[in-house]
Amino acid sequence: MPYPLRELKLPERTVNMETRIYSDVEVLSKAALGELLQAMRVAVKQRGRFAVALAGGHTPARMYKLWADAANHGVRTQWDRVHLFWGDERYVPQDDPMSNYAMARESLIAHVPIPTANVHPMPTDLPQAQAAAEAYESDLRKFFGTAPPAFDLQLLGLGVEGHTASLFPGSPALEEKERWVAAVEVPAKPPQRLTLTPPVLNQGRHTLFLVSGKDKREIIGALRSERGPKPSQYPAGRIRPTGQVLWLLDEAAAG
Repeated sequence: MPYPLRELKLPERTVNMETRIYSDVEVLSKAALGELLQAMRVAVKQRGRFAVALAGGHTPARMYKLWADAANHGVRTQWDRVHLFWGDERYVPQDDPMSNYAMARESLIAHVPIPTANVHPMPTDLPQAQAAAEAYESDLRKFFGTAPPAFDLQLLGLGVEGHTASLFPGSPALEEKERWVAAVEVPAKPPQRLTLTPPVLNQGRHTLFLVSGKDKREIIGALRSERGPKPSQYPAGRIRPTGQVLWLLDEAAAG
């Protein structure tokens, strides 16, 4: 596993920003895979399975390809113990190029021997987004039980305006206290999406924010500058999981 160029533990703030900075997306992706594999080993040893909430985006896609290729480099994954979920999804067919599931399928799932029953995509084939959100929450309850699920690892990204998963600034889903999955309208394409809500995202045992690109520099600076007990004005800053949180940045994003 590659070492970060530098590690920063920043002072008291609204959001936990234990930050590791890497030279580029490739090194960042390898580091993210190392964190994932370590979380997987611990989860399988302690609980007999590894439940991960995947993210969409360029940086996770590279990490998924590295994970699929890991067996060629002597790194073993017990695929029968791995369960793939999604943190959010565009409300499009599963074969649509904009689908987060399609990206994960092409970069990871199609290349590894994971049982079909262990892959849990959001059901975007239902006629209404709200019905899909309710169906996915039902699936989560069948797998995790009645308490809000604590994913062994959850992957999150960061938008230039501070969104994460499909929780955008001003979204009513940010105030959700009961529902685990919400159907939301967002100011991006496509506008109709499904997303896990804070009651779930704040339970994660391990959370990785994967952030790359110069266009993320301003929002990273804004998050770093927040202080005090008030809720963050940025959705990513509102996610404060009980477990370990790491922000993995490339130098372009870190500034």
